[in-house]
Amino acid sequence: MQIVAISGGSGAGKTTLAFRLLDLLGRDASHHTIDWYYRDLSHLSAEERAEVNFDHPDSLEVDLFVEHLEQLSLGRTIEAPVYDFSAHTRTPQTRTVESRPVIVAEGIHLLALEEVRAACTLRVFIDVAADVRLARRVHRDVVERGRTQESVHEQWHATVAPMHDHFVQPSARHAHRLVSVDEDLERVAEELAEQLSTRAPVAEQSS
Repeated sequence: MQIVAISGGSGAGKTTLAFRLLDLLGRDASHHTIDWYYRDLSHLSAEERAEVNFDHPDSLEVDLFVEHLEQLSLGRTIEAPVYDFSAHTRTPQTRTVESRPVIVAEGIHLLALEEVRAACTLRVFIDVAADVRLARRVHRDVVERGRTQESVHEQWHATVAPMHDHFVQPSARHAHRLVSVDEDLERVAEELAEQLSTRAPVAEQSS
């Protein structure tokens, strides 16, 4: 069992790289993202939910994510939560994730969480400039999550950028592989797939 952690700021391309790697690995890999583990805020009013800092690690149920990661590493299938980003609540449904030889995990905080880092065979950080990430974030949240451009910009400056500087960017030092914005993610995925198939050793990036 090998666990790959793909991290980086919001809009860096984590999901794109994850799915390109998953396509290459086929039935040998399962997808697991910490974005499914945002805390259920159904007990709060809509106004109160809007005030939550979703870019702080405390907004995530990290213990459950780690527990599920451990279950997968033991060969057990899990039922991951399904999160409704438009309402900031968990739905009654769950998502079945099978244990396979490779688990491709992704999320902005993965490398900042010691308990997650310890479980990962290969740690990847995509390092992309803030202006590029913001443009991608606006497009995603407007198209996929029913947000307005104004609300996305407000959240970016209030919480996304400060939390990135405080938690996410410093965690890049824990990556085995740093990916730059000008790299072809298809080629990066091919490189990672080859590394996983040969179980090539990886060296810790210096601080």
